[in-house]
Amino acid sequence: MEIGTVTGAVWATRKARQLTGHTLLVVRTDQGKRVAADFVGAGPGDRVLLVSGSTARIYCEDSPVDTAIAAILDQEVTHVSP
Repeated sequence: MEIGTVTGAVWATRKARQLTGHTLLVVRTDQGKRVAADFVGAGPGDRVLLVSGSTARIYCEDSPVDTAIAAILDQEVTHVSP
């Protein structure tokens, strides 16, 4: 899993039928930019949780994706007291 910020969208005139109705978003992470299938309704500026590989395909009902947005983050906790 990885955390990133949505910076834009990618438009496709044709895409796999499993992706119909879902947006492809550009997400900036510490590793650079990634394109992720959005199944939760994220938008520009949102902090999101990304899943990738087989986890993304299972989460997205066997859609042909390598990276998917699994959650929109409300808050990040950077320090947890013991």
